[in-house]
Amino acid sequence: MYRTIVAHRIRTAWAHLDDRDYEYVLDMFAPEFTHRFVGDNAMGGARTSIDSQRQWFQRLFRLLPDILFTVDDVIVQGWPWRTRAVALVRTRLTAGGETFQNEFAQTLDIRWGRVTRVNVLEDTEKMARILSRIADSGNEEAAAIQIVDAAKTADAIHPARGRPSRSR
Repeated sequence: MYRTIVAHRIRTAWAHLDDRDYEYVLDMFAPEFTHRFVGDNAMGGARTSIDSQRQWFQRLFRLLPDILFTVDDVIVQGWPWRTRAVALVRTRLTAGGETFQNEFAQTLDIRWGRVTRVNVLEDTEKMARILSRIADSGNEEAAAIQIVDAAKTADAIHPARGRPSRSR
């Protein structure tokens, strides 16, 4: 029953994002969290504060105003004190007159109902093409630097391990 409830909450969060209600999602975060979006682009990087995460969502919807999310599956394991979930999500959007589709896996760590870690693994080549198309149409934000929190950079990627990940 617990896992069913968690899966429902994750699907509900995605439905709120489809409605551009990122505040609903921000309320799910624990006081200390990491949100990492893989990629060396304007959407990439790791955030550890609600303020920077809010800025990231705002940028997402400015750059991709018509993005739609489809949750294909949510897999949950663990118990309230240590839950791991994976959401498999597809996106569809238009950028520079071209329709794009992408897919990603989002892993979440949840402790006592609060999200402590989000890691989004998306096809970064498709994201780079989308952002390049948007930048070419005159939107400089598509080529902007990442929104990140510099203070916790080393532990932001793998806070549960308490050590930084290796650089590529």
